Amino acid sequence: MLVVETPQDLKQHIGQELGVSDWVTIDQDMIDKFAETTGDHQWIHVDVERAKRELPIGTTIAHGYLTLSLLPRLSPQIMEIKHRSRGINYGSNKVRFTGMVPAGSRVRMRSTLKACEDV
Repeated sequence: MLVVETPQDLKQHIGQELGVSDWVTIDQDMIDKFAETTGDHQWIHVDVERAKRELPIGTTIAHGYLTLSLLPRLSPQIMEIKHRSRGINYGSNKVRFTGMVPAGSRVRMRSTLKACEDV
């Protein structure tokens, strides 16, 4: 895990892998709770029996935004900035969901610092 004193100290780590989080299992219960929270009840996520019959992988898949929503849970395992006034979610650029995450999958976060800009 990378620990830095200030946000400016991150500039010393541009181009470096910052770390890898612990594994998280995305089970059907997590998928169902996410569907309930977001109102996204598309059958590929919540209908286990239909997914067994109709999806090539034979199981439901997690919402792409569910996997993205794990960032606040996993990021603190990878990096800590000790002295900062506040943190905000500035947004995400070019996020794509390029692969299915079947129910029961384990995922983790791997983070590389590509750039660091003063805002």
